[in-house]
This record gives sequence, C-alpha cells and structure tokens, in this order.
Amino acid sequence: MSAAGTATLRHGQDGDIVVAAGDWTIAAAPVLAAEVAALARRHGRSLRVDASGIARLDTSGARLLLDLAGERGVDGLDATRRALLDAVAEADVAVKGPPPADGGLVALLARTGAAAEQVARDAWQLLGFIGLVLATLARCLFVPRRWRLTSLAFHLEQTGLDAVPIVVLLNFLVGAVVAFLGATVLKDFGATVFTVELIGYSFLREFGVLLTAILIAGRSGSAFTAQIGSMKSREEIDAIRTLGLDPVEVLVLPRLLALLVALPALAFIAMLSGIVGGALVCALSMDISPTMFVTRFHDLAATRHFWVGMSKAPIFAFLIASIGCLEGFKVSGSAESVGTHTTSSVVQSIFVAILVDALAAIFYMEIDV
Repeated sequence: MSAAGTATLRHGQDGDIVVAAGDWTIAAAPVLAAEVAALARRHGRSLRVDASGIARLDTSGARLLLDLAGERGVDGLDATRRALLDAVAEADVAVKGPPPADGGLVALLARTGAAAEQVARDAWQLLGFIGLVLATLARCLFVPRRWRLTSLAFHLEQTGLDAVPIVVLLNFLVGAVVAFLGATVLKDFGATVFTVELIGYSFLREFGVLLTAILIAGRSGSAFTAQIGSMKSREEIDAIRTLGLDPVEVLVLPRLLALLVALPALAFIAMLSGIVGGALVCALSMDISPTMFVTRFHDLAATRHFWVGMSKAPIFAFLIASIGCLEGFKVSGSAESVGTHTTSSVVQSIFVAILVDALAAIFYMEIDV
C-alpha cells in the first residue's frame, strides 16, 4: 500500500521547492489541503513543485498541485499525469470563465458589438435553414408517399382550430377600441362617419394579419420550439437520424405546411371579427346603423385592401414556423436551454413579423396599392 501524500518544503539554490510524495488522491485530500493552505500562507501562492515522488494521482490531487504551484508549474510528472494535470487546469478555466468586463464606455461598446454579431449570426443561420427547408420541401412535394398527412392534420388542428377563440376575441376587442379612438378624434371635425373607413382600412391591411401573426408567434412558434427542443434534449432527433429519416422532413415540414394553411385562415377570421367589433361600437355609440356601415364599407374598395393584407399571411407563416423549428434544433439538451430558446423564438418571430409588415407597408405605398 502506498504512503499517504505529503508536501515537504526544501530549500535549494534556485529557491524553495515543495517535494510532493505519496498518494495525492481524494482519500488524502483533506490532509493535503491543510498542508497546501499552510504552505501558501507562509511562502506565498506560487511555489515550485517537484512531483516525481508521487505514487498515485487523481483529479483531486491534481487540483491541489495546481493550487500549490500557481504560476510556477509542476515538475517530475510523466506524460499521463501531465495530461491529467492539464485537463484539470482547462476545466478550471472553463468553470471560472472570462473575467468580468470593466464598466464604462468600452464595456458598453463591447456588449453592443457582441449583440450585433449575435444578430448577424442568427440571421445567417435562419437564411441557411430556410434554404434547407425549401430544398427538403421541393424534394418531397411531388412524392406523395413521403407526405405525412396525419402529422399535418394534427398540427393544423393545434395551430389553426385551437387558436380561433383567442384570435376572434382579441381582434373583436381591438376593433372596438379602434372604433372608439377613431370616433373620439373624428368627432372634433364632424366626420364621425369616417370611422367605418378607418376600421375597414386598418383591419384589412394591417391589424387583422399582424395581430394574428403576433398571436401565432407567441402560441404556435413557441410550441414548435418547445416540442423540438424537448425531443433534442431526450435525443429523439438522434434516434430519427439513426432510423435513416430526415428530421427536417419529419418534424419541420408538417408544422410549416400546417401554419401556411392555418395563418391565412386565421387572418381572414381576425379581419371579420375586428370589423364586427368596430361595427358594433358604431351601431351602439355613433348612430351608424349596420346597413350604413356595410354601404360605406362596400364603397371602400375593400377587396383591394383585403388582398394586400392576405398577401402577407403566408410570409408570416413561413418565417414564424422556420424560426420556431430552428430554435428548437438549437437546444443543447438541458431544460434551461429549452426555456431560453423558446423565449428567443417568440422574440425573433414577433420582431421579424413587425419588420416584414413595415417593409410591406412601404412597398405597397410606393406602388400605390
């Protein structure tokens, strides 16, 4: 049986050297830790260590050697024990992480640059994932045996049918609020009747599809991320690949196609519910009868504005589904990672939806539609 570990200070011509001998293992760690602490108090944190006399060494002993040697280093180790010591040192650096940045302008610029770099990296990854999804869709679209109709029907119910109540309620209330606000402003000009045009224009072109996209981003986009992320953490996606299946084809395409069908339908329902909410307020508070409301609404050339709004729905659906699935594939394996990427999915989807809506509004204004 090997002797218990010791750490003996020896004075030499080149300075003090600590001679380490015996077993430097977890069993001897309490005694060795006390000796290392005593040497550090008396002679400083960095001492040259001669470890040629060590009989046995594990990670606990390696950690104590590093505490004792500091910047001076450890001599006398063979290649195997040197590799163990280096691994413990690297793990220690990884746990400690980089030193905290100083405050001030430099730190602010550093964080801003890091955030901008992350945004660019996410945009590049999203662009690549969109290309992968489109390539997979083109490969499967004309091969009926690769269609997953059961999965498509399930996700269509989940993203479309189950979302109808909240979409109807929200847009009905927003329509009522828009009618109240419009009447309040237009009353000063004696033009309360133009509240009809305000409601029709806003819901057909903007509010109906945008509010629906935001709701779907928070409801279905986050669900896509959580579902795929949970599968990633349980290694089910690796199992799918082991079976020779493509995860994009199995997991992404049914969700994408379901959302491409569901979101335009929900946007149409949202437009109707918003207009009905505004019409109800007009009838109850502004003496604008339903017949008069319908007549003025018909004179609005509503079909043109309707198609302007509906043209944005498939774009929103494609982007929300792509972002939600991509963030799910980014999950690293822990429950915390699932929550982080679910939050990121919602934020990115809402931001992209509003950005695309703003760009579309500018585009249609420039072409006078």
